[in-house]
This record gives sequence, structure tokens and C-alpha cells, in this order.
Amino acid sequence: MTVSTNLPSFHTPGVEDDRTGLGIETLKRAFFDNLYYVQGKLPNRASTVDYYMALAYTVRDRLLQRWLATEDILTRPEVRIVGYLSAEFLMGPHLGNNLINLDIYAPVKQAIEESGLNLQELIDIEEEPGLGNGGLGRLAACYLDSLASLQIPAIGYGIRYEFGIFDQEIVDGWQVEITDKWLKYGNPWEVARPEEAVEIKFGGYTQPYTDDQGRYRVRWVPGSTVMGIPYDTPITGYNVNTVNTLRLWKAEAPESFDFTAFNQGDYWGAVNDKVVSETISKVLYPNDEQIQGKQLRLQQQFFFVSCSLQDVIRRQLESGRTLDTLHEKFSLQMNDTHPSVAVAELMRLLVDEHMLEWDHAWDITTRTLAYTNHTLLPEALEKWSVSLFGSLLPRHLEIIFEINSRFLDQVRLRYPGDEARLGQLSLIDEGGDRSVRMANLACVGSHAINGVAALHSELLKKTVLHDFYELMPEKFCNVTNGVTPRRWLALSNPRLTALIDRRIGNGWLTHLDRLRELESAADDAGFRHEWRMVKRDIKADLADHIANRTGISVNPDTLFDIQVKRIHEYKRQHLNVLHIVTLYHRLKQNPNQDMAGRTFIFGGKAAPGYDMAKRIIKLITSVGDVVNKDPDVSDRLRVVFLPDYNVTFGQRVYPAAELSEQISLAGLEASGTGNMKFSMNGALTIGTLDGANVEIREEVGAENFFLFGMKTEEVTALRSQGYNPMSYYHSNETLKAVIDLIASGHFSHGDRELFRPLIDNLLYHDPYMLLADYQSYVDCQDQVDRAYRDSENWVRMSILNAARMGKFSSDRSIQDYAQTIWQADAVPIEIEA
Repeated sequence: MTVSTNLPSFHTPGVEDDRTGLGIETLKRAFFDNLYYVQGKLPNRASTVDYYMALAYTVRDRLLQRWLATEDILTRPEVRIVGYLSAEFLMGPHLGNNLINLDIYAPVKQAIEESGLNLQELIDIEEEPGLGNGGLGRLAACYLDSLASLQIPAIGYGIRYEFGIFDQEIVDGWQVEITDKWLKYGNPWEVARPEEAVEIKFGGYTQPYTDDQGRYRVRWVPGSTVMGIPYDTPITGYNVNTVNTLRLWKAEAPESFDFTAFNQGDYWGAVNDKVVSETISKVLYPNDEQIQGKQLRLQQQFFFVSCSLQDVIRRQLESGRTLDTLHEKFSLQMNDTHPSVAVAELMRLLVDEHMLEWDHAWDITTRTLAYTNHTLLPEALEKWSVSLFGSLLPRHLEIIFEINSRFLDQVRLRYPGDEARLGQLSLIDEGGDRSVRMANLACVGSHAINGVAALHSELLKKTVLHDFYELMPEKFCNVTNGVTPRRWLALSNPRLTALIDRRIGNGWLTHLDRLRELESAADDAGFRHEWRMVKRDIKADLADHIANRTGISVNPDTLFDIQVKRIHEYKRQHLNVLHIVTLYHRLKQNPNQDMAGRTFIFGGKAAPGYDMAKRIIKLITSVGDVVNKDPDVSDRLRVVFLPDYNVTFGQRVYPAAELSEQISLAGLEASGTGNMKFSMNGALTIGTLDGANVEIREEVGAENFFLFGMKTEEVTALRSQGYNPMSYYHSNETLKAVIDLIASGHFSHGDRELFRPLIDNLLYHDPYMLLADYQSYVDCQDQVDRAYRDSENWVRMSILNAARMGKFSSDRSIQDYAQTIWQADAVPIEIEA
């Protein structure tokens, strides 16, 4: 289907419009008009932020016609829409990405430079919206990019957190959290839509009643209400007219000021409702260790889900369709368990608000919703205590009990007398403090359940969702994650992008499998030299950044060995550190040992309440302090912890990497996407057979991947027979020496207590089996060292890694979703001049 649109024209024929024109003089004029009329600044009084804002508005003007045209087609009854429900969207800065996707980078760069400014400085000044913790939110962002680029009508739904993921500083080697004030200068990319606000209820009680047709009904009498205000951000497709929408919801009080309370002298009470209501969208995922934190997190999840579903229903009705065909107009994807309350809320809206019969509403709900699972850790599958859930969402708890009752009746018919299976499948965990199992709710209320890597999907069927798979195998499928090459190559690595363009042309950014044409170039000595020089220049840039940011000097001619991701014990950053200390120990014993110089670079944030993860950061920085100052090793080893890992950070680091550390214990990582970004930029991977590593290795070739560690089945077997980490400590002389060196206080100024929690955990528990995988890892790292010293073959492997990454484009992922789960088609938009 191709949709043409006739939007009103506001410019004189033959004269380039200052709002849409791309001539250099037109761009300059528009830029300074926005500086004057929007920012209210003269050039000689403008700050760099003012110039950035003026340029952002200039670029936004040039996408508005496409955006409005795309929004217009959503109202057409025949157009199917994908709604992507996610508690996180880690979009990254918008300016540079929009310049790439609109294909106006070159003229804008010329116009800005002719105006005496530096485009890259203006791009760099943009505050990054920190609306996600890591991979989950960044995956959602990549998917929005691909949905628009593939011209599939879509809306991303989430929360407009006023304060996003914290900014990270390192003080005396420890993580310190700083408030993320991404909105401090305003956000030129968003448009508020207060006229489309919705009302959200919390608490209170329910009242059963009989309607005028004698049917049993329930009315929810809330204890409080808040308003959800939508803020829309355009999501540009690459070289197409489609501009989809990211709709983020902000919580506000129905009335911001209570004059009655004010006039009675209650000045705090006059604004209290506003303060309490806005807390819901104030900050990304608070610590949920206290009951108040848990309540706020549940409020956040229900808030954005209810806002979004009400918006979906409004759009459905405005398109001229009835709710009977909601599943034909919309496909709603739940990104992990955070939005899974959508099952109960959509039922409430259909049954209570729009008076549909239960069975009919249930059919619509299950045919509309689909669920993506992102974890194999049972403890990461969200559960809410029945008491908390019922106090906050009393009607939804009733609906969940009803869903559960009907569902378990079906299970009993299928498995008569199997009480154990009933207990596993129930939406309610009856053990201890009764709780609502949100993953179970998502499974029951969806028509499709997918994992995010081939291994992950298979393990879901065998482990955490095994009983659901046996009951309803037709629901299960796999969609391996992907990342957008527009941001992770074209924007973040323009030099490599230009080199690839010169070799194979420029159509590969939307057909990433065309990178296979680079395979023959791996045997071309001239091309290998160009590849090596591009990588060397990028490494030199990162070395300059490291020196400026941390004061640590690193040699760009050493191997850049990089592990950047969320700091968590299961990611096993401390296994990496054990290897560093192993090399340090070797060099101290034999300073003349022949080995390639290596720079270890870490980055990542630890959850504020996660002491062990914070201690891992302290261990990295402490080892770095010693290694970097020790003259016996410092010319061959460097250790760097770069603070404040985010999208901008990644755009700088991924292109410079030569070795990508993907070293989680097999069977724990659902997929990973950092592994894809590294390989796409020519880094080689050292990793376990975990998550998408399995498929990356299959694609790039086993000979171009450094594999170590136990397989999933070996991990399971070792755990079942009784894993004893102390046996590895006593039987491996090198491992014992490394752990003893850390425990001795060598890296902590003689303080033997600082790292005792880490050491004790490894020796007596080691839940992620570092000690079992240690020797395999060290041996594999020795293979890396030998391979790196054969520079010609290393570059060849680097080229082949990039050339064989076509499968891991998010475009392929979205095509899989569209064909397998959503049944959504592209709707190209033609805009008449």
C-alpha cells in the first residue's frame, strides 16, 4: 500500500521555503531566524546551547511535513499500526541521527561551517535523554529506527521521565550517582499534546452493579487520579518519508493548585496533589528495596500502560472502526514484563468502560497483545505482592483472579490431577506472601511469546517458561535481536562507513547483508591497510578522549580490549579483572615476557543499591591505579574505567574496539546487543556460547571468534552435582596466586577488607562460576595475544567480522516481528510538492 498525502503548502512556487528548503543560503537563513525568533538571541550573545537549539529547530522543521503526513495515515481504517510498549527508550541524541536519516548531513554541515561554527561541537552539546537503564531501552530505540526505515506505521509508548538514568562520576575509584537533568535546557524535539491527555486511576475500591440489561458489572471508584500528558517525538526513517512517533507520558495532577487549601492557610496542601502526582514520571526506576519504591514502580508501569491503551482505543474509534476489530488495526508488543499489566487493563477498558462481554473482550485482548521475554533468571521475572497490587489496582486484581480461574480450569481439563503443574502455571504464586506473576499474566494474555536469540528462545522453552511451552507451543517463536546500522555505523563510525562505501557502494545501510561483498576485500592487502589505518585513527581519538576524561595516557598501538555494559555479577567483569591480574602477575615474575601491549577499557553503571557491582567498579579502578603506575608493566598494560556509559559513550567506544568481551556464564544472557555493535565495527569477540554470541559465531565463522568456557548443559550438570569453587582455587596455582594477591591488599593500599566481600563470594559461593571458567578464559586470551601479533591476519578477521554481520541489523529483526507476530506491512508515503 502506498499512501499519498496532500498537505497544505505555505510557500510561493519557485521560491525555496525557509522551513523546508535545503539550499545552503536557505539553511543559514533558517538557522539564524530560529536563533533570533525561537531562542531570542543575537549571534554575538548566543551560547553554544543556543546555537544547538536553533539548529535542532531548523532540522525539526525539515521533518515536520513527513511527520504530519505519517500521523495522518494512522487515522485511515485500513492502515495497521504497531504499538511498542516499553518502560525504557534509550534513544541517544537526536540531532546527528536525524541528519543521517534525513540525508541532509552534508548541506547542514556546509551551512553551519560557513556560518563560522563547528557542526560536531553542536552535535556534542546535546543532552542525551537517559530514559533507559541499558540494553532493553536501547533495543527499543533501534526497533523504532527500523520500523520507520521499513515504513511500518508504529508508535512507541513509554514514560517521559523528568530525571533519567543517573550520570556517573568516579570519585576515589567508587561510583557516585549524579542527577540526570536532561531537560535543563528544554527539549526541541518533542511536542506536547495536552489536548490528548487521559485520566489514570489508582487505589479506592470496586462496586458491583447490574446494568440496564441485567448483566453483572463492576465499577471502579478510585482513591486518586492523575492526568497523563503525551509528549511526542518524531522518529525519522532512513531515506524514506515515514516519520513515526515516540509518545512519552508525563504525570500531572488534575488540578495543579488547590485554592481552598491555600485560602485556609494550608500552603503545602495547595500544591501537594501536584507534587504527589508528578512523582510517577519523575525518575527512571527508583530503588525498589523499600515498599514505597515498589509501589512507585508499579504505579509507573500501570500509568504508562493505561495511558497508552486509552490512546490506542481513541485512535481505533477515530479511524471509524469499532473495538470489535481492535486486533486488526493494532498489534501491541510488550517489551519484557514491565508492560504486562496491559492484559488486565485492556480487559478492564473493554469490559468495564466499553461494556463488551468477557469472552469477546478476552479474544480481542489476546489477539492484540504479544510478549517479548528478555530474561532467563527466574528472580528477574516480576512479581507483585497481592496486597500491594490490590491496594493500588483493586479492579485489576479482580480481573486477574478471574483470568486465572478460567485459565486454570482449562489446565485441569488438559492435565487432570496435576496440582504441581497448576501451581507453576497459576498467575498467583500462593507460596509465602501471595504474589501476582506478571510473566505468567503476559503469557496467558498474548497470542505470541518470543525470546530474543536462538539459544535464549530454546532455553525459555526448557526452563522458566517450560510449562507454558508444553501447554501452548504454538505461541512460542524466536526473534533474534538486532541493532540499527544507521546509528552504530553511519553516525558513530563515519570513517569506516566511507571506506565501505568506496568499496561496495552505499546501499548497504538498509540492506546490511550486502556487507558480505566485503569478504573478498579481506584478501586485498591494500584494503587491509586502509582498514587498519581507519581503526588506528579512531583508536587515537579515543586515546585522546581517555586522557582528557581520566588523565590516563594509553597507546593506540596496543590492543584495545573493551568491556562496556551494565555492571552486574552475571556479566562477569571481575573475570576480566582476574585475567588482568594474571597478566600483571606474569610480568612481575618475568618482565621480559613476550606479549602484545594491551589496553583494557571498562565502562558501565551499577544499580545504586547494588553493593557488589559497585565493589567491582572499585576493583577495576584499584587494579588500574597499581598497574598504570608500575614501571615493570605500564608500557604493556593499561587499565581504564571510563565513566558515564550511555549511547554517546558507545558511539565513541564501539568503533575503537579490537576485542569485545562477551563473557557471561553460558545460559544467563538473553541475547546482548553490544556484542553486535562491536562486531559490526570490526571488533573480534572473546565469549562464551551465551545469548546471541552463538549466532554471531555461526555467522562470522568459528575461526574468527575466540570461544571459551562451559556450554549451557555443562553449567547445568556442574551445578546439579554440587559446584565447589574452592576446589578450583586449590587446584590451580595461578588462580590461587591471583586471588591471594587481591586479598592481600596489594591493590587496596594494604587494606585486606576492601575486596573481602568479592573474594569470599567467589571462594564460597561463586554463583556465576568464574573460577570454573577461569583457566579456559586465560588460555583463550593467550590465543588472542598470539593472533593480535599476526597483524595482517587480525585485520583480515576484523573485516570478516564486519562483513558477516548482516543478520544482526534491527531491520531484519523488525521484518521477523512484522511477518511472524504482527502481520504488519510497509505503508510508503508519497508527499506531493
